[in-house]
Amino acid sequence: MSAPSAAPLLTTPLNALHVELGARMVPFAGYSMPVQYPAGLMAEHLHTREKAGLFDVSHMGQLRLIGPDAAAAFESLMPVDVIDLPVGKQRYGLLLNDEGGIIDDLMFFRVAQDELFVIVNGACKVGDIAHIQARIGQRCQVAPLPDHALLALQGPQAATALARLASGVEKLVFMTGGPFQVAGCDCFVTRSGYTGEDGFEISVPAAQADTLAHALLAQPEVKPIGLGARNSLRLEAGLCLYGNDIDTTTTPVEAALNWAMQKVRRTGGARVGGFPGADKVLAQLDNPASVTRKRVGLVALERVPVREHTELQSEGGQKIGEVTSGLLGPTIDKPVALAYVDAQHAAVGTRVNAIVRGKAVPMEVCATPFVPTRYYRG
Repeated sequence: MSAPSAAPLLTTPLNALHVELGARMVPFAGYSMPVQYPAGLMAEHLHTREKAGLFDVSHMGQLRLIGPDAAAAFESLMPVDVIDLPVGKQRYGLLLNDEGGIIDDLMFFRVAQDELFVIVNGACKVGDIAHIQARIGQRCQVAPLPDHALLALQGPQAATALARLASGVEKLVFMTGGPFQVAGCDCFVTRSGYTGEDGFEISVPAAQADTLAHALLAQPEVKPIGLGARNSLRLEAGLCLYGNDIDTTTTPVEAALNWAMQKVRRTGGARVGGFPGADKVLAQLDNPASVTRKRVGLVALERVPVREHTELQSEGGQKIGEVTSGLLGPTIDKPVALAYVDAQHAAVGTRVNAIVRGKAVPMEVCATPFVPTRYYRG
């Protein structure tokens, strides 16, 4: 008997546009996705830093949680303050398993007192939705939005370009949003993204995605950007990629995501604990010395790119960790990486060696982001 063939790749509503624009398509999260366009990764990265780039992120999962208990129910799955999030505001969240490991990182938006809009990672969305449904499906309606596309417009001129098509979006500040008509399309717009730049994420019915994308690409500031530059942009911004830098084997504290866990959910807070893995996560928050490894930023002291899975050693030659994401940062023009290292080697300024093809490449632990973020806070 022949081996079963792999499942055919899914396509986003903008697949024909990517092909028309000359994109190089690759498999990603079960989809055929554009990794780069003819201009190339470097040009796309720098264009986003200087002007505005349009990304198709329609592989991501979108869902609504609806009902008077939706916020409290969702809060029971994460070490994050959901209940107190005001209507019109967005927040970063972490779904945890019962051991405190990260099932996925996500964004959620308070649409109304009884409604949340949630965006999860594409590779995780089937499992995430099943997990949410199983855990809280009796407390609120879990409504996936498979007929919606998601576009991200990122860069310092994103607001200028989008405001021509949707008056009023320029008044939004970072992590706020709402419904807008954009070029006649029925959109839900948030001022957020995953590049470190100012910008917007736009949810739109799949049937209107092509119209929206063409309208945005008609703006002089905007060019199409692929997944390659999205990865280099997020890494320079010090942002985690699920599956590389965080997964079910990492806790939020090990991943240096303490900032994502509000005081109200911590020891001494009004709604302490009550989330999966709370005992372990709270113990790590309360006793930082108990954490044996930490996620750090690294900059190479030689011009040698250091890729994921590269072993890290102490200056004495002992293995102390591994790189989880790494490349030559196009903006900073230096090799940068995210990695997990033993806690005693996690302090900023610590020297370590990456072993690249048998050669030790010196690196230094540094604070992230590697490139300053430019979110618009008003």
